[in-house]
Amino acid sequence: MSREHIEKRILGVLRVFGLLFFFVMVAFPFYWMIVSSFKSLEELLMQPSNLWLDIGKIDFGAYYEVLFEHGFLRYIGNSFYVSIATVICSLVLATVGGYAVTRIRFRGRGVMSYGILAIYMFPAIVLVIPLYVVFSKVGLRDSIHVLILVYLAQTLPVALYMLRSYFKSLPVEMEYAGMTDGCSRLGVIWYIVLPLSAPALASVALYTFMIAWNEFLFAFMFLDTPEKFTLSRGVVQLSESVHLSKQLVMAASVMVTIPVLVLFFFFERHLVRGLTAGAMKG
Repeated sequence: MSREHIEKRILGVLRVFGLLFFFVMVAFPFYWMIVSSFKSLEELLMQPSNLWLDIGKIDFGAYYEVLFEHGFLRYIGNSFYVSIATVICSLVLATVGGYAVTRIRFRGRGVMSYGILAIYMFPAIVLVIPLYVVFSKVGLRDSIHVLILVYLAQTLPVALYMLRSYFKSLPVEMEYAGMTDGCSRLGVIWYIVLPLSAPALASVALYTFMIAWNEFLFAFMFLDTPEKFTLSRGVVQLSESVHLSKQLVMAASVMVTIPVLVLFFFFERHLVRGLTAGAMKG
């Protein structure tokens, strides 16, 4: 066996062990979160080091208590409303803006095209205090609609950049053919560009939904009324209640995580195509 072959086998083994190590590091906290959420308080107290879940002893009491006694049904509704509204607004504005930057010639197009991501370079912690002061002075701070506005400003630059890159890969001849047949610019976008851009739109929608669903900092700073809390804000409020058992916090954390995982696995194929298709054409 040659030395080169031995080195390749060693590298292959190290690669496998590295992947397994990082998989365990990422998957174990999630596994422990799910297991703890299905255990009773007595079992957690009596056997805190038990990492296994007895199927016959699964307890849904933590989920029932979190949903119906701690207001998480309302938090789920608030999070869905904020996330879906952010996704819709971001898709509409990013589609129109990305198409304009890609296809329409106007003064300052180059500066706008390369400056799309400039606002995304600012950390959220830098913006949260000025926004907190402004919204407090105008009386808009304790509102979930303010969150939609903030999340839109946070996700729109990346959405514009992703769609702009994808629109560049689309054949412009198809759009010319549509306009020759009598379509307006909006008609071209609706009947030609959008159907061809389904993978990119799915990627943008998933990215925007994940940001709006999981975001905590702005929700923590801007929301004071418990009835307006989103899921991430509600989980923190629940964890601060020292008299509650930890399986309630675990159950609430599972509720935050599962929808994003389901969406990711459902849109995984479109996500990969949307992220890579724009890079196929310079």
